[in-house]
Amino acid sequence: MTFMCQKDSYLKEFLTKVKSSRPACDDFVVDGKKTKVQGYEIILEDSILFPEGGGQPDDRGTVNDIPVLKISRVGAEAVHFISSDISAGTEVYLKLDWNRRFDHMQQHTAQHLITAITDKKYGYQTTSWSLGTDIVTIELETTSLTLDQMLDIEKSANENIRENISVRPTFYSDKNDPELKKFRGLGLPADHVGSVRVLSIEGIDDALCCGTHVSNLSHIQAIKLLCAEKGKKNKINLSFLAGGRLLKYVGDSFTRERTLTGILKGPSDKHCDLAEKAVKGLKNMQKACNLQLRELATMEVALYKQSPNRENIFVKHRKDGDNDYISVLISELGDNTLPKLITVGDDKDGGMFVLAGSEILVKEMGSRLCDIFEGKGAANKETFRGKATKLANRIKAEKLLREYLGLNQEKES
Repeated sequence: MTFMCQKDSYLKEFLTKVKSSRPACDDFVVDGKKTKVQGYEIILEDSILFPEGGGQPDDRGTVNDIPVLKISRVGAEAVHFISSDISAGTEVYLKLDWNRRFDHMQQHTAQHLITAITDKKYGYQTTSWSLGTDIVTIELETTSLTLDQMLDIEKSANENIRENISVRPTFYSDKNDPELKKFRGLGLPADHVGSVRVLSIEGIDDALCCGTHVSNLSHIQAIKLLCAEKGKKNKINLSFLAGGRLLKYVGDSFTRERTLTGILKGPSDKHCDLAEKAVKGLKNMQKACNLQLRELATMEVALYKQSPNRENIFVKHRKDGDNDYISVLISELGDNTLPKLITVGDDKDGGMFVLAGSEILVKEMGSRLCDIFEGKGAANKETFRGKATKLANRIKAEKLLREYLGLNQEKES
């Protein structure tokens, strides 16, 4: 079946009737998690909502104001997944999410144009493509694509856009029509039913395609080839943007550029040099801070050992500490049997904790302290290391450790 969306990709509203409806369950990603959703699979007499196919994602829209969550093609039918039942024979009003559709039309027709030009000029055939949500990618059957070639393809594509070239579909009733062999394409799906659609860019390209497209190349607005990177074996992935996506990308890039100008205190043409300089400076500062932190850990242990009233327990917290700081403390203390509770990080954001001492101490107290910190961790002989969600509970943890050791007096760490 040829759907109305394939005959006229610019229709935004449509009246039709429900042919059938049945309860169904499908998988959807909700808040980043795969979730089973109960609903209904609705088949209509015709539809302006495109089912996924030919590398193009499915449309979004509504059926009688009920959101369509998914559209898939099964044989000759487009199956619309919605949350509410609509009985067979009911007349329904379809409304298309035009912004999503027009974006797909711009990118898909741009892909056809780039593919045709690349093949004609350099003999590099397209083996697949991905519309994605941001950048569009075309997989080319070549091991390399030079910058000069990219600029040449981009220039030709934009010249064609300015020439207002017509784009139109043609339908062939017989999928075995020998005429179809003349057209570019990756073949028909195994379950294809009904007429075959050929998308023609006048004088440039004729290709088998079921997707939605603009009616004139001028509607693409502009194309920018971004980069060519190595893909699968002997393939190149060519990335591009067209139309609305390109305009958004330029706007977002300009906003970031202005922000970086303020942060880096220099013009945009110096951003890379200034950023590299800032990163090197930060690394040097981090090295100096780490060195001072290790020296501080050594001094803290020396003060503990020199204290005439030191207890048989070592408790220390440092907000800006890290793993190296903890390791230096444990190494400098030396005594493997000395009970040690070391915490680093912020009370609000959490951090790390280490319980060290005898194997018995670690075995009996490690998980208990982990519960107090509401964290996760594991023991390795004489050390229990963990992440702490509630680092503010360290006083409570110290109290429990002291009670276990029979030390009643608490001292500020």
